[in-house]
Amino acid sequence: MAGLCYEDLTPGLLIDHPIRRTVTEMDNTLFSALTYNCAPLHIDAEYSKNSIFGQRLVNSMFLLALVNGVIVIDTTIGTTLGNLGYEEIKFPKPVFHGDTIHVQTEVLERRESKKRTDSGIVWFRHTGYNQREEIVCECKRAGLMLKRADYEALQAKIKAESAAARQAAAQQA
Repeated sequence: MAGLCYEDLTPGLLIDHPIRRTVTEMDNTLFSALTYNCAPLHIDAEYSKNSIFGQRLVNSMFLLALVNGVIVIDTTIGTTLGNLGYEEIKFPKPVFHGDTIHVQTEVLERRESKKRTDSGIVWFRHTGYNQREEIVCECKRAGLMLKRADYEALQAKIKAESAAARQAAAQQA
């Protein structure tokens, strides 16, 4: 399975990602514990009862990671050389345990790399929505994306190395 190559990512392209994810209490607690975020708004139900929300909030960094994880299969799996940065990260509405998140990606702009011949830079806007179609997360991201010919050459190299390794293993058996 492959993501989209630089040439596929034309400005204006909109992708509605089919993966939806219901956020659980475990997601929030585990992510907060793994990242040492002990803010009581995320992990203390009694404290959060008296907050302006009346309940625990899902950790916003988990939400950002979830939104940016959902997009991988449809856009960048195997075709990205890496993230170059994030801008304009916003969380306009809170997320609570039990909310279901879905994501849309828009390609904003792109240009060929000035340093590399095998790739170009693409700017994306990823928008996360809850089940009520409220925007809960929005960010602008730049990614370094492989060009099609270089992606195909990389895949051919991987296949050849894999075949050589299988042949060597068969000869040793």
